[in-house]
Amino acid sequence: MKKSFPKIFFLLFALVISLAFFGLISGFIYAVFWAVVFAILFYPRYEKILARFPTKPNLSAFLTLSFVLLIVIIPLFIVTVAVINEATEVYQNISTNDQSIGDQMTALKDRLPFDATALSKYGINLSQVQEKFTALLTQASQQIAGRAVGLTQNVFGFVINFFLMLYILFFFFKDGRRLVQNLIWALPIGDDVEWTLLKRFESVTRATVKGSILVALVQGTLGGLLFWAVGIPAAFLWGMMMVLASLLPIGSALVWGPWAIVLFIQGSIPQAIILVVVGAGFIGLVDNILRPRLVGQDTKMPDYLILLSTLGGLAWFGLSGFVIGPIIAALFVTCWQMLGNEYAEDIRE
Repeated sequence: MKKSFPKIFFLLFALVISLAFFGLISGFIYAVFWAVVFAILFYPRYEKILARFPTKPNLSAFLTLSFVLLIVIIPLFIVTVAVINEATEVYQNISTNDQSIGDQMTALKDRLPFDATALSKYGINLSQVQEKFTALLTQASQQIAGRAVGLTQNVFGFVINFFLMLYILFFFFKDGRRLVQNLIWALPIGDDVEWTLLKRFESVTRATVKGSILVALVQGTLGGLLFWAVGIPAAFLWGMMMVLASLLPIGSALVWGPWAIVLFIQGSIPQAIILVVVGAGFIGLVDNILRPRLVGQDTKMPDYLILLSTLGGLAWFGLSGFVIGPIIAALFVTCWQMLGNEYAEDIRE
């Protein structure tokens, strides 16, 4: 007991210090996480650049970081600014024209081919339905536009995390291999187990980010073109909203579905039909075809587990959860598979 006490005390001390350290950096944990994600995605590019400059790892890391900025971050910044500008206009229009939706609902009620009083026999009050539906549409539109405008809030914190992410990413490129080897050496699980978990983390991260974002971009682009074709204002904004919605399991229907109802209320029946047919039959088909190929096969997880882990990740971690959730689920499955294999070997012995 006396011999084991120092080890137990040191393990407890290490645990407390580790918890304190993670609490210390908790405000910047997403910056570290996305630095890890970008490092995994673009480390092969760093290795190619390093092969041309084998004695200059700093230059290779800087060139790779510049490549990430040019290909991903700058275009994303431009798109974000455009979305915020359109969202501001939409938000202002909705705030000053709340009554327009109610007026359109009244006009729709007058055009209905039946007597509204007949519905009262079944306990349906059309006026109450109109009021609730009008409030729902107004609130939903304001929430969507308001969320986009809200991206401008807490700019200082975002800028700090953004540059911190770039700074950490530079060192992940430069020292990534050595950091991974030190991590494998430090963890007391067993090198084989650690390498298996690490490779699982890498494969799921690649599949989730590349697959989900590619599917979302395709759906958002098609949705924006569809909105523009049927004459919906701020088509670029709603296309980008569709990109975000496509990261959710329900998908782009969260955006084009309510708009189909709005077009129907406005009396634009042909446009509403086009929106439903193309949205459900074509844009939805893109998700059904691409997502299993790009995400499901590489993650080696069933669709229902991807659905649950994505929803849980979004609920816990916000937008970053669409990556974090599947990673946690994949590591959970891998750990229990490894425990099952080890238990089966013990039984055979």
